[in-house]
Amino acid sequence: MKLYEWYKVAGISFWAMEEGKLVEADVAEKKIGLLKRGDTVYAFTAACPHAGARLCDGWVDALGRIVCPDHKYRFDPVNGRNTTGEGYKLFTYPVELREGEVYVGLIVNP
Repeated sequence: MKLYEWYKVAGISFWAMEEGKLVEADVAEKKIGLLKRGDTVYAFTAACPHAGARLCDGWVDALGRIVCPDHKYRFDPVNGRNTTGEGYKLFTYPVELREGEVYVGLIVNP
């Protein structure tokens, strides 16, 4: 079982987030990307696993996938799976919404 330490994302609330807009935030000295889709917020590593491009400089396509601005690789924000077949996986983080505030869970090292 994974243990998480939960961090409030400073300056970002669920209600202020724009639907389908990528946002980068600093969480415990990590660059984390955030995406609001419906009633859910997804969190992921802000750098593309292929060449390190800033994913929040990209966009969200019509199917809700995160598109890398450099090479147009596409990632499912739910599980980080690369949907264009290159084999890269985007690391994702669990998210909790608490009274409209966004919290991201980072794995606690044993």
